[in-house]
Amino acid sequence: MFHVFFHIKTTRTSMLRLTAGRVAGLLSRRTVAAFSYSSARTASHGHEVAQQTDMSLPLYNDRLDTPLPDRPYRDTLNAVDKSLKQKEMGPWNNLSKEEKIALYRMMFNLTYAEMKRPTHEWKTVFGGIFFFIGVTGLVLLWQRLYVYPPHPHTFDEEWQAMQVKRMLDMRINPVESFSAKWDYEKGKWK
Repeated sequence: MFHVFFHIKTTRTSMLRLTAGRVAGLLSRRTVAAFSYSSARTASHGHEVAQQTDMSLPLYNDRLDTPLPDRPYRDTLNAVDKSLKQKEMGPWNNLSKEEKIALYRMMFNLTYAEMKRPTHEWKTVFGGIFFFIGVTGLVLLWQRLYVYPPHPHTFDEEWQAMQVKRMLDMRINPVESFSAKWDYEKGKWK
């Protein structure tokens, strides 16, 4: 009995190992195939692939809630910028207004006033909203004219008045319904 139980247990574990091994092998082959397909596909179009940004390095961004970005706006400096950076180390009274602005623009792309400047995006949003409302109105109009059948004659006011008179004449539910609110002796509503 123990021998049979041990044999079944070892068979299960070896099957699990075999299954895990097959899954790992299939996944690794699939990854290699996908990589070779994507590289072959991008190379077949004849243009260069843009280099990916390393997201582990600090990035520059202009945001109102983070006044100091992780890195300066311009990392690579030319000879004029390097001399200006050396001049920055000295007293700032010796710097002209243009040099101070150039130093600021090396560090930041936009000022707070430029970041807070209103955009005209709201016009695009409202234009899109009104466009879709207009298209929806046209679709509803088309459906009313060509899709839905005409209103039945029972919706007419004359028909409804005749129906109410008929129900009053038949004295339908005289205890709780609107027949209870009709004065049959005077011929008008109570």
